[in-house]
Amino acid sequence: MKVSSLIAVVLYLLLSGCNNSLTVRKSGLSIQLKNEKPTYSLADSIAFRLDNPKSVKVSKVKFLFDGKIIDTSNSGTLSLGKEKLGKQQIEAQIIVAQDTLLLHKKITIVNDKKPVLYTYEVINQYPHDINAYTQGLEFYEGLLYESTGLYGKSSLRKLDYKTGEILQEIKLSNGLFGEGLSILNNKIYQLTWRAGVGFIYNPETLKKIGSFAYGKSKEGWGLCNNGKKLYKSDGTEKIWTLNPSTLTEQGYIQCYTNKKKIPQINELEWANGKIYANQYQKNGVAIIDPENGAVQGVVDFTPLRKQLTQHEDLDVLNGIAYNPKTDTFFITGKNWDKLFEVKIIKK
Repeated sequence: MKVSSLIAVVLYLLLSGCNNSLTVRKSGLSIQLKNEKPTYSLADSIAFRLDNPKSVKVSKVKFLFDGKIIDTSNSGTLSLGKEKLGKQQIEAQIIVAQDTLLLHKKITIVNDKKPVLYTYEVINQYPHDINAYTQGLEFYEGLLYESTGLYGKSSLRKLDYKTGEILQEIKLSNGLFGEGLSILNNKIYQLTWRAGVGFIYNPETLKKIGSFAYGKSKEGWGLCNNGKKLYKSDGTEKIWTLNPSTLTEQGYIQCYTNKKKIPQINELEWANGKIYANQYQKNGVAIIDPENGAVQGVVDFTPLRKQLTQHEDLDVLNGIAYNPKTDTFFITGKNWDKLFEVKIIKK
């Protein structure tokens, strides 16, 4: 293709894009919400309509929410009861003459109930490596698997949780910072922090058998699974769903209470149909609905720190493992010298 022809094509595409953008602005079309407010709860319904102050001739209207068609007329009502929480948007696809115009209206959805407060009962205490910068913790076939972090110190371990003995261990390269882990379909999945890559291992030998890249979730923090798919946190309020075959991201939930988002979601554990997650630099664990991101409960583990050996490297809570055989949770943290077996109970 000649240079002049290429330039002509580029100019045409640019002008076409500009004209379409101008068409949206010039049309005056917009999505209007009745009684608009900063946040909506799951108990709310939102009345929406297409505002057309210039009486533009519209041949077709389609309103969508979360990829689903919710109305094909000029107005409608969206009930939020079963929708995902967080920052969302109502979209409208409008056909005017030969153009398809896309309109957006951003909204924020929070839960309609306060989180239930939980406490805990310590059942047992076990020794834990005081030098382990714990990032991930999970039971598999009676053994406890642990991922540790820090550059030059990251590892994957298999433990006898009752004695704290390291039965098997592999080290990550010095340029990698280990993060969360989970075991699904007889494979260990381990995240790294900022390298944009996770690793796959054989749980019996700890031999590396594969790797996977991240998508839109730029960092790796926590990982868990429900027996069918993986859930991954990235240091924000988002928890991503990963396809178990391809490990590609299929979508995400956003973790919100009835008032605000919960950022820096870190270590994850799946138990009894819920995601248990700690927030970085906090001593609490949130109980999250995996369908919509609602924080349904909170467990405060602050008193556990007083039972640890106090030392200069002692860091935050960051280890949650559920043992289905005992129906108990195991809690530890970065450079903690104890692993606590607990029962979580309502206050």
